[in-house]
Amino acid sequence: MAATTHTVTNQVPPLVGYDVYTADRALSEAVERHIEPGVLPGAQEELGALGRAAGSAQAQEWGAQANEHPPVLRTHDRYGNRIDEVEFHPSWHRLLGHAVAAGLTDAWGRPAGHVRRAAGFLVWTQAEAGHGCPLSMTHAAVPALRTDPVLAAEWEPKLTSYVYEEGLRPAPEKAGVLFGMGMTEKQGGTDVRSNTTRAEPLSGEGEYLLTGHKWFCSAPMSDGFLVLAQAPGGLTCFLVPRVLPDGTRNVFAIQRLKDKLGNKSNASSEVEFDGTWARRVGEEGRGVRTIIEMVAATRLDCVVGSAALMRQAVAQAIHHATYRSAFGGLLIDKPLMRNVLADLALESEAATALAMRLASAYDTDTEEERAFLRIAVPAAKYWVTKRCTPVVGEALECLGGNGYVEESGMPRLLREAPLNSIWEGSGNVQALDVLRALQREPQALDAFLREVGKARGADHRLDAAIKDLLTELADLEGIEARARRLVERMALVLQGSLLVRWAPPEVSDAFCASRLGRDWGTAFGTLPHSLDLASVVARARPVAE
Repeated sequence: MAATTHTVTNQVPPLVGYDVYTADRALSEAVERHIEPGVLPGAQEELGALGRAAGSAQAQEWGAQANEHPPVLRTHDRYGNRIDEVEFHPSWHRLLGHAVAAGLTDAWGRPAGHVRRAAGFLVWTQAEAGHGCPLSMTHAAVPALRTDPVLAAEWEPKLTSYVYEEGLRPAPEKAGVLFGMGMTEKQGGTDVRSNTTRAEPLSGEGEYLLTGHKWFCSAPMSDGFLVLAQAPGGLTCFLVPRVLPDGTRNVFAIQRLKDKLGNKSNASSEVEFDGTWARRVGEEGRGVRTIIEMVAATRLDCVVGSAALMRQAVAQAIHHATYRSAFGGLLIDKPLMRNVLADLALESEAATALAMRLASAYDTDTEEERAFLRIAVPAAKYWVTKRCTPVVGEALECLGGNGYVEESGMPRLLREAPLNSIWEGSGNVQALDVLRALQREPQALDAFLREVGKARGADHRLDAAIKDLLTELADLEGIEARARRLVERMALVLQGSLLVRWAPPEVSDAFCASRLGRDWGTAFGTLPHSLDLASVVARARPVAE
């Protein structure tokens, strides 16, 4: 065969060996915006190091290997003893170890901790998203455990540790631990109040034995779990350690690992409790209230995780178009392709701006910010996670047939994209949560309106959208049936407000014209042609200056 037939031309170099953090202007500017000057240099140094690691060939190889070799359940040892262990590829442990060492389970006790952690989570999970699950739950367990000072003193230093130690051993013997969560059951799913797992009190203070089945238990290789069960006083939160204080294994029978659409590197399981020892967290009958702060924190990670997936997908699409030639020129210079890329870039930047604003509210931790989060978190969780799948799908199409091939990495992003919309309550759950806040907590709506009102007068389309939103909020007829429409508008108005205040004019102008001014089609690439789309695309290009 003639060698000339194998000449490779017009192929795009891999997007590798770059700083994922500094190449993302929307993210790096948000960090500068939300972290005080005295803390900022150290945070930027940390995030730059993490960004370079995330963009390295090594991290990308770890991500590919962790997904090509998914976890394997070992229920018994060679002698027939029950061990219930999950084996992972070494690359999974390398990813987790790097993440823990970078502080991605430590946000609650250091200056600007939530903004730093959210930015790091957004950067590092672009290398591989699946291991973000145990990182998220370990981080989010802290506020739930703080309802019990004794438990918090025992577990929080290890949850926020910068040391990752794989393997099951007594927690006092480990420098750092991971936590999972088990709430849903097969008969109830999201309706956790219908849980049937029983908790029988023991003589020891706060000690119980659990009996029941959890339909989804995340990260079953973890050292401990927060679960819900029915105690004599009602639905209650419990801490279930995998290894008991005397060093023996707790009863924690992993029935099977879930065969999922995506998220292949991460283990999700069904588990059986049969006389499983647990410690109560919070008061009996107040399980949902106890664990709700954990749920809120993991919901924020759903927003951040979706922003990460969108950013990586858009970066790959723009990178491809920068180097690929077709029809006499580079794709990025073709007006229609530029329109598509700009449209995707808008969605990505809006998601990033919103995610980082929410993280900053956790750091500020005032009554006003807590009220704002009560509405803003479920609204953002609803909208940003919903936008992830179409964004990733369109970005994949920008690569043409090459994007449909596994080696491009785009199919893995696409399979991952729907997850965050489902995890921690799907779309209807988030929309109804916003409605409950509107009806029961007027201070939450006041805080939300004050936030969006900070941009009033800066863009006539945003002003009109705020006015229309107020009209919708004043009409309670059929409110549940139109909850999705209402929450979508709330999220878009909030994103528009943030971009008008903080993004370059070409970005906010394009966002307001399309998302708020309705000069937009039903597919990406339908922005008004008169906008400065070249600047929008150039801003999103993954090249550090």
